[in-house]
Amino acid sequence: MDIAADLILAGALAAAWLAAGLVADGLPGVRTARELRRKSGVLSALVAAGAAVFVAVPLVTWFVPGESTAPTATLLPAVPGLIVLTLGVRRLGQVRRGAGAFASAPQTPVPPALRAAAAHPLILVPMQVTGLAALVGLPIAARLVEVPGADVAGIATTVMGAAVVVIGVRAAVRHSRLSLLALAPIGRSRPRVPVD
Repeated sequence: MDIAADLILAGALAAAWLAAGLVADGLPGVRTARELRRKSGVLSALVAAGAAVFVAVPLVTWFVPGESTAPTATLLPAVPGLIVLTLGVRRLGQVRRGAGAFASAPQTPVPPALRAAAAHPLILVPMQVTGLAALVGLPIAARLVEVPGADVAGIATTVMGAAVVVIGVRAAVRHSRLSLLALAPIGRSRPRVPVD
């Protein structure tokens, strides 16, 4: 298998997961329930495309003769990809069903609780980390970096670890802020007890 085929597979994986990470990042910022349902559907399709590329990599390398670095390049994004497929997809389905509850009134603003659910770190973080890890796999697929044994691979892993921490903290802070906004009306609606 030649370098171009490996780059096509690794590039398709990176493109699908980077796009999923970008759409997931914009999910809590939508204005209407219709837009939230549409964006969560697009996000589900991108996750399915990313999962399909994960399945396609070993199949293509099995059918096409020659040595391939594509399976090595897809090992790094496989772990966060599994987290997306096991935990993130379920949460994304809950958000989509919640937005679908407003189908009869599609211009309804997104309720604060649904906005907080769309900003949950288990939706955002694994998708963005998978895209970042797939991007790091591109030099491996291009045979610019050999794994294991390359100093560049260690540096890339360290930088990626720091990026994961930044992405996780950012997502947790945003989710926490939106969760507090969802609870704020509850605190204001307590009935006042008359004092005699």
